Amino acid sequence: MAEDNFYLALLHNQVYNKNMKEITTTVTSLDLHDIARSSRTYDVKKYYVVNRLDSQQNRVQRMTNYWASDFGGEYNPDRKEAFSVIEPARKLEDVIEKIEAEEGQKPVVITTDARTYPNTISYQNLREKIETEEQPFLVLLGTGWGLTEEMMNSADYILEPIHGPGDYNHLSVRAAAAIILDRLRGSRM
Repeated sequence: MAEDNFYLALLHNQVYNKNMKEITTTVTSLDLHDIARSSRTYDVKKYYVVNRLDSQQNRVQRMTNYWASDFGGEYNPDRKEAFSVIEPARKLEDVIEKIEAEEGQKPVVITTDARTYPNTISYQNLREKIETEEQPFLVLLGTGWGLTEEMMNSADYILEPIHGPGDYNHLSVRAAAAIILDRLRGSRM
């Protein structure tokens, strides 16, 4: 069972703005805190925060250092534990190289989107792969208005969209991350 080879990355590079122009988005405190807490709850081995900008790398590092410090860790031990899974990275290629070095093989890369593609995979099928196959798995989440077409085309799989009962479909990345992690890693009832 390879369930301990599950990784998550939040991409701020190679994403679109609302005009479908490729941009780099800024790191938000809420994304760090909330996705770290979800990642730790669902035993994500590492939650990578990918942003090519020095200012944003420094921001992530300052926050992780604070919660790892004596004061931050004593003030909120749960937050210290959640932040222990965060690792900043400049680009996705760096993340894939780190996982390959750690696991001895490249991860299966899964992207997320609100649309369906030819290589779309259901949550149930991906969960079965995660639970039975030995290779590492890396789920990519996009900020802004989603991952670029190039990113989508480079993935091994694309997770099926999350749908509610109505026609509105614009979840925050934090909410989407929690739903995705629960569907892929949550307890079976």
